[in-house]
Amino acid sequence: MTTALADPFAAARAVADAVLYEGYVLYPYRASSSKNRTRWQWGVLMPPAYVADDPSERSAHHLEVVIEAPDTARLTIAVRFLHAIRRTGGDQPDWDETVERVVQFGLPIGELRPAGVHPHPFVFAGDDQEQAGVRRCSQELAGEVTLAVEELPGPYGALRLTVDVANRTAGTGADRDAALAGALVAAHTLCAVDSGRFLSMTEPPEWARFLVESCTNTGVWPVLAGPPEAPDSVVLASPIILEDNPAIAPESPGDYYDACEIDEILTLRTMTLTDAEKAEARATDPRAAAVIDHADNMPQELLDRLHGTVRYLRQVTGDGTGLAPGGPAMEDELPTFMTPQVPWWDPGADASVNPETDAIEIDGVSVARGSRVRLFPGGQGGARRTDAQDLFLRGRVATVECVMFDVDGGRHLGVTLDDDVELAEISRMHGRYLYFDPDELEPVRAP
Repeated sequence: MTTALADPFAAARAVADAVLYEGYVLYPYRASSSKNRTRWQWGVLMPPAYVADDPSERSAHHLEVVIEAPDTARLTIAVRFLHAIRRTGGDQPDWDETVERVVQFGLPIGELRPAGVHPHPFVFAGDDQEQAGVRRCSQELAGEVTLAVEELPGPYGALRLTVDVANRTAGTGADRDAALAGALVAAHTLCAVDSGRFLSMTEPPEWARFLVESCTNTGVWPVLAGPPEAPDSVVLASPIILEDNPAIAPESPGDYYDACEIDEILTLRTMTLTDAEKAEARATDPRAAAVIDHADNMPQELLDRLHGTVRYLRQVTGDGTGLAPGGPAMEDELPTFMTPQVPWWDPGADASVNPETDAIEIDGVSVARGSRVRLFPGGQGGARRTDAQDLFLRGRVATVECVMFDVDGGRHLGVTLDDDVELAEISRMHGRYLYFDPDELEPVRAP
């Protein structure tokens, strides 16, 4: 059980900020770039009248998460989003700047249960100012956050917390760029409990799996995001799918607003911009200017850190089995791939393995190239998280094309689907297969 934190969202805020500004301005950080002419890719809640005309957009997001907490536990809810400010005139390019908005409140769970739902409306005023020929104009935003708590069936006393965030801004236009002035941009929700815990929605305890599966989330996905001493005390519901306990890599020294790219590449590419391109980027937005300055002034030691980090090393024995990660290795305990006998980076130089003839044992059956197997992505019980696409592969029969061993001793089998002959032929032609671990496969025994 958790204890009260002075700022329950302190640990999650860095990740939440990355979500908030993902896509805010993309490399090469200029308003004239085609990538920056269509903006606000993630978590945009448009005015409801606009959504009525364009159902591909949404005006609300819906969060459901399972929580174990007493009635005396205090919930803190924070909804964060960006409020667009239209900038026009002057020597700078026309651009949508933003101001961060936060709707935060708290109340005991015991106050929610008898009330059914708890609506919390909010309004942020618009503004219109002109200075030195530059006009900055924003529209009034209105919305509502609604909470509900209900007891779930079963003897466990678990609760379902529901949070609905809706844009209630009046008026719209058929033009999306105009309607964005009334949008809640990059909207996401943070929930904290000072006594109790949230359950993981991807790896719940077995007793709660059916409770988690009964939850519905639309427009956001909740993950655990608390501090190390209380990781299950906070949930971040983000329009970008994350894993539990996400964190910003310590090697990342600044905000690039383009998290689909790699920091090192972004930094090096930014360094190659011409002086004119950098001047345009600086004029585009203060945050773009900060990225340019950051790249120009980055010391070599920070740049070197961006090139990559080995999180751990583990010893690999000659039979391909891996030992558990340990502390600093002695010279005679180095992993196999760090010794000179076998160049791990050149598969052709290691005659001890052959993907076309090697075999492994699964459920007492020798499986090699040509064996038929049934696919169970994530394992028979689905214990490991997998891609949503894997749902379409579960239970299908495939043929093993190769048996692979990685430098850490892991085993992987490349397969082609038996019921998709054309795709199988293309896969064999290019040597590109679907790969699974042994525990995700079940041998198909001959009748």
